[in-house]
Amino acid sequence: MAHLNLLAFSIGGFMFFIGLEYFISRRTGKNYFQFAESIANLNIGIAERLLDIFVTGLFYFFFDFIYRNFALWHFKPTWYTWFLLFLATDFVWYWYHRLAHEVNILWAAHVVHHQSEDFNYTVSARITVFQAAFRSLFWAVLPLMGFSPAMITSLLLVHGLYPFFIHTQTIGKLGFLEYFMVTPSHHRVHHSSNEKYLDKNYGDVLIIWDKMFGTFTKEEDAEPCVYGLTTPLKSHSFLWQQFHFMLELWTAFKRATSWKDRWKVLFGKPDDIDPNIRPQLELIWLRQRGPQEQTKGQRIYVVLQTALSIILLFLTTLFEHYIPAGLSVFIVLFIIVSLMNSGAILEQKKWFFYLEYSRMLLLAIAFLFYVPHLYVFMSVLLFVGLLTFYFSRIRAYFHRWLFQ
Repeated sequence: MAHLNLLAFSIGGFMFFIGLEYFISRRTGKNYFQFAESIANLNIGIAERLLDIFVTGLFYFFFDFIYRNFALWHFKPTWYTWFLLFLATDFVWYWYHRLAHEVNILWAAHVVHHQSEDFNYTVSARITVFQAAFRSLFWAVLPLMGFSPAMITSLLLVHGLYPFFIHTQTIGKLGFLEYFMVTPSHHRVHHSSNEKYLDKNYGDVLIIWDKMFGTFTKEEDAEPCVYGLTTPLKSHSFLWQQFHFMLELWTAFKRATSWKDRWKVLFGKPDDIDPNIRPQLELIWLRQRGPQEQTKGQRIYVVLQTALSIILLFLTTLFEHYIPAGLSVFIVLFIIVSLMNSGAILEQKKWFFYLEYSRMLLLAIAFLFYVPHLYVFMSVLLFVGLLTFYFSRIRAYFHRWLFQ
């Protein structure tokens, strides 16, 4: 038990509250959940949690290096230094979050969080490992000030938990808490694409920073929030959600005719990027056929894939100290391909079966490496041979079942 990563149980806690919110929304007759949106949101979150297993330790050593070599002071953990650390963490978050909306290279990492046209607890999962890396660069000021890595890491765990609960429409306004805390009402404004609400309410736990720096706006009943990007993404592709704005930046950077313009592409505002670039890239990379209704077979299969990915994520997190590094790589690849596969099925891409084939090959290779037995070797060869020989027939069966 000493080496189990008990943070894995937070995954179960998040899924419980997502289920509870879904139950409440259905009981009250509110449609806060769209199937494809919810799956896409969870897929982004699974990938981020999975990769965090491998990079969180790097962030700790990064903070430790700064603290040991460059700290201006060395604060001991007392009640008032913990309070100062909380204020400093929340203040740094405000400025990271604000700049992530105002600077293109930061928005490229943060845009994923704002893509969903739903607003519920699944949206809180829409964080990428790129965003986590950028945030750590901003939080590097904390060990520089003199807070130890242990204090910082402990507080960030708690500080990162609170925002999950403000991604909901099931909770109304919270009275006097609205004056100093970030509430679901405040955060609904932040996720809105209404012109009146754009680029407001950046706070994470405290709303006081927005009130101090002029970025606060109340949610008004007269203007209901419309969620998502100002130009909707219209895609549930796992890779497209992760990288579309990076591709837009790269395209704009190549088209720029001077270094001044290239600088503006990277460090200017998102509004400065030519809005015609994304439709041009969509024609190349997405080849969309228009909105498609999910069939019953698709829903069942995607739900099963997502559930399997969540279970694997839980087990990988819980037993991370016991799983060999090589096996961890296989698990990560299997889950990432599964997430890509779910996105391809939601988009009704006929090439999704090549991802299915890749997953089966990954399983076969993992068995060969970690169960070195003659019978296993022969069984794997037979399995791969049959899968390859009947590839077209199996693919046709999947297409009929999923796409009808």
